[in-house]
Amino acid sequence: MPRTLANAPIMILNGPNLNLLGQRQPEIYGKDTLADVEALCAKTAAAHGGSTDFRQSNHEGELVDWIHEARLGHCGIVINPGAYSHTSVAILDALNTCDGLPVLEVHISNIHQREAFRHHSYVSLRADGVIAGCGVQGYAFAVERVAALSGAGRADA
Repeated sequence: MPRTLANAPIMILNGPNLNLLGQRQPEIYGKDTLADVEALCAKTAAAHGGSTDFRQSNHEGELVDWIHEARLGHCGIVINPGAYSHTSVAILDALNTCDGLPVLEVHISNIHQREAFRHHSYVSLRADGVIAGCGVQGYAFAVERVAALSGAGRADA
């Protein structure tokens, strides 16, 4: 049976320093906390009859392990890899094992308006969509898109 938002949660992964959301550089990342983002994602998924599995780690290997887990029991992945966007071939390789699973990359800030090293993302090479510069609302957009791509959302899948 194909996994859809109706029968499997969306894995939402957050990389390094996102545990400090709302405290760290609020002029760039805003005042919302990671708990606020989690609630937003849960509300958005619930509007489509689904749920989320929301996690954060400062450790690359743990993120890789969670991506492997998502392959087996989730309908899609929303990932804000933080600084690992620009450095992690390991996360890209893990995402590349997720055949048929929608992957949406989220960045709270517009990485293309920031330092040059932030303009490249390894994760983008696998992502089915990239949302940058929309603040935490980008997470809701990503959940909406996973819902559409997994067959449980809008008709534009």
